[in-house]
Amino acid sequence: MGTAERTKPTRASWARRIALGTVLVLLALVGGTAFRIWQVARDNDRTQADVIVVLGAAQYNGKPSDIYAARLTKAKQLYDAGVAKTIVTAGGKKAEDNFTEARAGQLWLTRHGVPPTATLAVGEGSDTLRSLRAVAEQVEARDWHTAVLVSDPWHSFRARTMADDLGLDAWTAPTHSGPIVQERVTQVRYIVRETGALLYYRLTKTPADDLFATFLG
Repeated sequence: MGTAERTKPTRASWARRIALGTVLVLLALVGGTAFRIWQVARDNDRTQADVIVVLGAAQYNGKPSDIYAARLTKAKQLYDAGVAKTIVTAGGKKAEDNFTEARAGQLWLTRHGVPPTATLAVGEGSDTLRSLRAVAEQVEARDWHTAVLVSDPWHSFRARTMADDLGLDAWTAPTHSGPIVQERVTQVRYIVRETGALLYYRLTKTPADDLFATFLG
């Protein structure tokens, strides 16, 4: 067939093509997930809901950390704006702690003018998935159905994904203040962390909080 004859692909060339295709798919998957995390982080959905759910963070003997306080401040703003009549605080505690994250958050809210009757502390769970599972049980028991989730911007998409899987009709109103959003390098680290954590969750349906926590030191 002359010089125009094409050389048939060898096994090695097919292997290279498959490997390249796999890498491109993985890059698209990781890049697409990171983009969605960044996109949802920019949301500020103030649609009315049955409850506002604040995801817990570190607390020190009943005093919320700066990161947690930023979440609680955002939840109070939503409450004051009439987004929901009840704020649910979530999160358990370590064995040596005197307070759960949920209780510390509830105390902060009441000290800042939210009526105790408008708060519900769900002090269970050592990670996002377990905390949301406990919240979903309490929400369902009270015949509530919709929730606006308050967390850090980069954590919001993973939290919403888990809430959806647990049967909650949920959307997000992330914080846009506090330590996590002040420096660009911190934002990048959290986006990378959350991309890995979300992909891990989607693959295994188990939390990756402890697995990726060391990445942030």
